[in-house]
Amino acid sequence: MGTEQQARRWPRARRGLLSALTASLLTLGASLTHLTAASPASADPIAKCTRTKGAIVAVDFGKWDGPVVRGCDTTPTTGYELLHSGGFTTEGTGHDGPAFICRIGNPSFNAGKKYPTPAQEDCVLTPQATAYWSYWIASPGQKKWTYSPLGAMSRTLKPGDVDAWVFGATDIGGTKGRPGFTPDDVRADGGDPPDPSDPPAPNVPPGTIDLPAATRWLTDRLTNGQRVVNDGDTTPNYMATTEVAYALAATDGENATARRIADFLGRPEHTDAYAYPAGKDEAPDATAAARLALVAEATGRDPRDFGGHDLLGDLMANVCLSGSDAPQPVPGCTTKGDFRTTGQTEGQTLAVIALLNGGVTPPADSVARLAQLQCDDGGFPSFLILDGQVCESEAPTTALVALALQHAGGHTPVVTKARSSLKKAQFNTGAWPAASYSVPGSAYATGWVAQTLRALGDRAHADAGVSWISRQQLPGGGFAFEEGTTDPLLYATTAAVIAGAKSDLVTLTTKEPAPPTTPPTTPPTTGPTAPPAGEGPDLKKGSAYLADHKRLIQGRYYEGSPRFADYGMTIDGAYALAATGHDNATLRNIVDFLDKGGKDASGRGIHDWTKIGTKYAGGGFIGKTAVLAESVGRDPRNFGGKNLIAALARGTCAATTPAEPRKCAGKGNYTYATSVFSQSLGIIAQVRAGETAAAKQPVTYLKSLRDPSTGGWPSLIGEPSDVEVDSTAMAAMTLDLLPDADSKAAVDRALGWLADQQLPDGGFPGASGNSVNSAALAVQGLSLDSGKYGAEIAKARKFLASQQNKDGGFSVSKGGQAGSDVRASAQAVGGATGISFGVLTRDMSGTTPQPVPSVSGQPGGSTPVIITDGENGGASGGQATGTGGGGLAATGSQVTGLAVAAAVLVLAGWGATHAARRRRETDGGQA
Repeated sequence: MGTEQQARRWPRARRGLLSALTASLLTLGASLTHLTAASPASADPIAKCTRTKGAIVAVDFGKWDGPVVRGCDTTPTTGYELLHSGGFTTEGTGHDGPAFICRIGNPSFNAGKKYPTPAQEDCVLTPQATAYWSYWIASPGQKKWTYSPLGAMSRTLKPGDVDAWVFGATDIGGTKGRPGFTPDDVRADGGDPPDPSDPPAPNVPPGTIDLPAATRWLTDRLTNGQRVVNDGDTTPNYMATTEVAYALAATDGENATARRIADFLGRPEHTDAYAYPAGKDEAPDATAAARLALVAEATGRDPRDFGGHDLLGDLMANVCLSGSDAPQPVPGCTTKGDFRTTGQTEGQTLAVIALLNGGVTPPADSVARLAQLQCDDGGFPSFLILDGQVCESEAPTTALVALALQHAGGHTPVVTKARSSLKKAQFNTGAWPAASYSVPGSAYATGWVAQTLRALGDRAHADAGVSWISRQQLPGGGFAFEEGTTDPLLYATTAAVIAGAKSDLVTLTTKEPAPPTTPPTTPPTTGPTAPPAGEGPDLKKGSAYLADHKRLIQGRYYEGSPRFADYGMTIDGAYALAATGHDNATLRNIVDFLDKGGKDASGRGIHDWTKIGTKYAGGGFIGKTAVLAESVGRDPRNFGGKNLIAALARGTCAATTPAEPRKCAGKGNYTYATSVFSQSLGIIAQVRAGETAAAKQPVTYLKSLRDPSTGGWPSLIGEPSDVEVDSTAMAAMTLDLLPDADSKAAVDRALGWLADQQLPDGGFPGASGNSVNSAALAVQGLSLDSGKYGAEIAKARKFLASQQNKDGGFSVSKGGQAGSDVRASAQAVGGATGISFGVLTRDMSGTTPQPVPSVSGQPGGSTPVIITDGENGGASGGQATGTGGGGLAATGSQVTGLAVAAAVLVLAGWGATHAARRRRETDGGQA
């Protein structure tokens, strides 16, 4: 909440020209009167955000010759809230509501005027991908921007995150149109207020560590590129091996050698040898378990499933409840709050950091134990001493404990005292000694202290330390323990590298927390679909996640943003429930709501979304709605009071229309169907309704989009895009409904291409990475020939099971933002059954119709409670975790288009990747 205009403009990156219209257009349509504007909250000054507290957002107004403006939110929740808490105002689109960011303004530029102006973009429909606000993110420690795989409303923030918004164009993979400034250019510099009596930083010349040389020296210490083995030994030095992993991960979060080390340490025989020396079923060595957990977190592995162990669970299970003075003392417990077998402050601290980074709140006694160790001079000892014992502080230990306590929160006085202690101990050269009584500067100690002080906001002191370290680098790239010695030491070099990379042990390992609870499941009213043979996700649990009223407002619809139903995602959820049959009562509630005139809290119904009967009627939206009607036995010629099949016939283009926006990309294209997904849904709806002749031209057009060299389909229509899994699977499901030989041959070739895209772990590549959405759609596609592709289907379903969370929902992608996403979950649940959208059928007989909810409250007021006859209350329209979907999952693909973006972004988590967005649209992506 607060803004700061950057004094200098960074070189602007050239924007790509791809038009993400794809899904975008799918989201089109609505009148300007429905535009919604969001005002900023009172702002937090930029200085209130630090690298470990709060988040920063930067908006580049360079398109209009404006500056890059920053904003701060000290208590960030989502990317959307960060924008507004950071002092920016936004406007959404008429079609998708406030979730799709169409305009942005800030008081520091042109008196708060929002851009683009109405003359440049009317914001009725989703903008073209060639000219829209693209959304970029960087986690703590990341040096490069990543196109967000989630929309701003779905992205959950953690301390130290940085977001950026740039107006222009991107391509499907988000490789073009990046911000012209780096994350470090706009990161927070400050920290909590220092002690006024702290000494100033030493006045030393600047210096830079040669990181490539240092990392080469470290990798040269590895045997087979995966482990450290001391001279004369045959077994690995596991502790040293973890140190190398930390250093390499600090310089590059995707470092291949760091990941090889993690793979090596994650083998059960090595995890057991290092962390479970007493036996795999006994209490672990807490320090070793914490170190392995940090390696897992730093390299994208799961610390709850590493080497056959739940490392975080084992740490929590072995916290001392009493000390050595207890009537029956527990071996390895000195006092309450200790992690068993630690003994040293380092192990206790690493365990606390590992738990926090893994999303687990460490026991209060364990954190308090660290704080209670503080010596009178503000430092911390290397051993877990008891009251009354001699307390001798050491700079490296002090730095590590201060970092952990800052991360845990609630210990500001202790951290401030530790910071003062460290700054007072710094030599005029910029160095720190290894111990208070030492005279030489230590690269090991200085590396640890510099990274911590930078994290706490004391950049000048940290820079002075790095400057000193840079002058100690040996010719081979390594560092000695202390100045004046010439033997390089691994532990000194790893500490120096992390400090030189301007990272720290918290930053390089931070990850999103895992989702919490498991909602109760609801028994099906009619027999559920039997899942394919083999290991796969828990479809009953997944259905319960989708039906939970915390997400499904009053059991009728999902929200894309407060008060605005995401009708595309709601239909996705209905598809999934229809596929499994685990909750037909909820399925009926959704269908009745859509069919019988239900409206969301903003007063919008299903046809305010399809735009049927208006000049913005979207073929993908109409087709998606019609396929749902057909799947549950409703009449698509009279659904929601509209003839959807006739509308598709009217919306079949006779010729190409001009671009910007492109209503028709070619003869046979449905109006505003800007993705293969949207085109496919329209065809499926017509064919299932017996209108094969009317679908002939749309089919011909769909076939014309196929890539002749691969047999696959791209995501977008009317603009360049790459062949992808989601759209190819959808096109295959569509053409499989047709009897002609050409269609059958096209399906066969498409399935062969799909099978070739499978990743070693069973997943499939998508706009969000190793995508749940893409894997689920691939299962549906390959199931068209399950006899031939049974092995691939089994691997994909096993992959989906690995991405299912404790609450029954699914993550957007492997290694992506932790937590369940509604859109990804809908696609995963339905896709895992292997049932094609072309033949999806669910008999809802035996269910009891419920009254369509009415809305109390006036538009523009607070989110109303939706009341149904016979009920006393209901869920408010607030967003629940995962609502808004994210990354790209939609019954369709993750459309990566702006449009999709819009739709997807908006609807989806509103931001799936550019790519995601587009696809979604396609999904009718969001459609």
